[in-house]
Amino acid sequence: GALVALSPNTGRVLAMQGGFNFNASQFNRATQAMRQTGSTFKTVVYQAALERGISPTKIVDDSPFVINMGPRLGMWRPHNYDNKFMGPMTIRRGFELSRNIVTIRIANELIGMKAVAEMANRLGLISNMPRELAMVLGAGETTLMKMTAAHAIIANGGKKIEPTLIDRIQNRHGHTVFVGKDVSCVGSTTSLVSPPFLEDHRPHILDAASAYQMVSLLEGAVQRGTARQLSSLGFPLAGKTGTTNDFKDAWFIGFSPDLVVGAYLGFDHPRPLGHHQGGARVALIPVMEFFKRALKGKTP
Repeated sequence: GALVALSPNTGRVLAMQGGFNFNASQFNRATQAMRQTGSTFKTVVYQAALERGISPTKIVDDSPFVINMGPRLGMWRPHNYDNKFMGPMTIRRGFELSRNIVTIRIANELIGMKAVAEMANRLGLISNMPRELAMVLGAGETTLMKMTAAHAIIANGGKKIEPTLIDRIQNRHGHTVFVGKDVSCVGSTTSLVSPPFLEDHRPHILDAASAYQMVSLLEGAVQRGTARQLSSLGFPLAGKTGTTNDFKDAWFIGFSPDLVVGAYLGFDHPRPLGHHQGGARVALIPVMEFFKRALKGKTP
């Protein structure tokens, strides 16, 4: 497994754990493991829908969905995690409960796969994503670092960030030869008259209003949905669980206003983790423990 913690405002990687034992394996699962994302990808679908003016209060039917996949490929009948259908519900509720059918209907009937693929590319998750409906349920592969950074972009209101591990490099004379942040300081740092002005060069790659709505949906998943276990910490937190077919990969990406933490667990050669060992039961726990320590002593 792996865990990444970064700042949503700067992209600075605050902590990274890429494996259990470096002596046993030098493979960094945070940056090198390409794994299917499961339901964490639904954030991308809903962000694309919100940008196209789809309201969180819009009603979508969580009922059986069947589509012909093409000549000799048969019919595709996707189902929800609990193998049940709940009927008409708001988009917000569909996200909070991570309903697969609601997500598929949004992509197939409301916005189209082109919009989903474009958003996945914009957030730096998957370039040239195949426009197949299975992708909206997380059939595509990416890394934990990229998935955590994508949620960080939403958390900060839509400004592009790149995860950085190096802040600054000085040569042997103490002169700065490299700065790892896209921020320049204009003005004197010794002036008592006026503080220096920090120029922010980060481009806005998401509509700020829809990013705000998406944060609200992600908060709802913690308050009332699949990640509600996290609400016991008593802080304003948001997040999304993810589980792939046969419980092979477990994901959770969570964030507070100033900290984004992502965790992934799975075998290097994919095989089931165990029955019902999904994101909410497996991956959420290390993130919850991390937040419990990181937010200790801080006020909500």
